[in-house]
Amino acid sequence: MSPTPLLASVPPAEIDELVARGSLRQYRRGTYLFHQGDESTEVLFLWSGRVEIGSLSITGHRMLHTSLDHPKFFGELGVLVGLRRTGTAVALEPSSVWGSTGPDFVDFLSKHFQATRALLSALAAQIQAHEAFVEDLLFLDLKGRVAKRLLQLVSPSLDELPPDGTVLPSIVTHADLASLCGGGRENVTRILSEFQRRKLVAREGRRYVLTGVAGLGRLAGL
Repeated sequence: MSPTPLLASVPPAEIDELVARGSLRQYRRGTYLFHQGDESTEVLFLWSGRVEIGSLSITGHRMLHTSLDHPKFFGELGVLVGLRRTGTAVALEPSSVWGSTGPDFVDFLSKHFQATRALLSALAAQIQAHEAFVEDLLFLDLKGRVAKRLLQLVSPSLDELPPDGTVLPSIVTHADLASLCGGGRENVTRILSEFQRRKLVAREGRRYVLTGVAGLGRLAGL
């Protein structure tokens, strides 16, 4: 846990104390960690494996929120503000996940200002990302949004574009990408086929490879 931004400034002994308050669990592929609408009783940390978080809209459409494939805290917002889970978390492969009760986590934050500050920074970044998504819906067409999301999957801040040949870090389906871009799956499938014809992306097994980063950047307005 220590390399994560939330705990980077916390002494190792106190991180050990936090870890001891929680428990490590093993989840098989396809096992649900929590469901949309559940009470937020725990803060979780992905130790290993891959977890996907998504939700269903009021119209019944599935929306992908994020896919976690490296050590990271998640589920903390609901605990801090007393909200029910806004999404459903499922293990996409065998995963090890640590969990701590809400009161224990809040007690830990109360004793470590730097950890609280790091958490607030992470939440502010989430708000900024949501505002940027709304802006993309207003000013980018679907093709531009698909190009931008592909780049953001490997370089979230877009401060520096990745090199050609970069492989997406996780398996992203056409439906997943459609939900990330605010478009229909059929339209996203056509756009990805066009990108492949134009040598902007390629397939490597089940994953996409970014083969024309400069061209994707132009489409994304970068």
